[in-house]
Amino acid sequence: MAAGRAASPLIDRAFLERLERLTIRWAKSFPGLVGGHNPSRFSGPGQEFLDHRNFHQGDDLRAVNWRAYMRLEKMFLKMFQIEPRVPVRLLLDVSESMTLGDKGMTKFDYARRLTAALAYVGLVRLDTILIQPFTDRLLDPSTSGGGRHRFSPVVDYLTALPAGGPTNLMKVCKSFIGEYPQRGLVIVVSDFLDDADVEKPLQYLADFGHELSLIQVWSEEDRTPPWDGELDLMDAESGGHLQISFDEEARERYTRSFDEYSDKLRLMALRNSGRYVGLSTSMPVEDAIFGPMVRSRGVA
Repeated sequence: MAAGRAASPLIDRAFLERLERLTIRWAKSFPGLVGGHNPSRFSGPGQEFLDHRNFHQGDDLRAVNWRAYMRLEKMFLKMFQIEPRVPVRLLLDVSESMTLGDKGMTKFDYARRLTAALAYVGLVRLDTILIQPFTDRLLDPSTSGGGRHRFSPVVDYLTALPAGGPTNLMKVCKSFIGEYPQRGLVIVVSDFLDDADVEKPLQYLADFGHELSLIQVWSEEDRTPPWDGELDLMDAESGGHLQISFDEEARERYTRSFDEYSDKLRLMALRNSGRYVGLSTSMPVEDAIFGPMVRSRGVA
């Protein structure tokens, strides 16, 4: 069971128990598709029992396994599967820029933990979860569904996932459309640091009919560089060099530009009835999930 494998660098048992209260949300109506968190999980004709989860206040009593309660004196909810389902796809940036970070937490490690948490939420609610890593191309994905007992392979997959290489979001989005023609929810976890325009390929996904949930991950160093003096900066992906003089005024200008860039991503998502969350690696992943992610209604 997943709970038995929870003692991993990515996610712990106590966090998993809190995640069981959540649901991945989307706003669009996808004709002919349903989601695992909808009332369709209740018993009825044409449904296949898959799993149980812990009962939480506010859950529908009709789905409680009362026989289990009589034996164990603990309430569990019965979870059923109806097909077809809205696909939940996590586009995970594993490019070289994601390997940077501060205070011992790289953006890549942070993004993997966040992805693991979202995957667990989806699996508990019987969503079909695809984790699709990318750099300047799509890499080998991981697909899972059918309950929390499918979480251990997700942890193994994310733990073994390497990082490195350049970013090309336009190429990635075009390949994604060709590889996954069925519309659904696309959660992009990235620092969105691409030399090219990132709004255009994201708009391409939205125009195709996908619902976007953008999660921008940055280190404090990304937003507010701590350096002073004459600097020789090297791009982590292209290897290009830039010589600049950096002082407090330059730092303030840089932070304003960074915030303006993040705001453009946010407005782009909102224009397309999507969501945006910006997360610093200085914020614990658990706080990020139950804070900004809940407030944005990316999860609820």
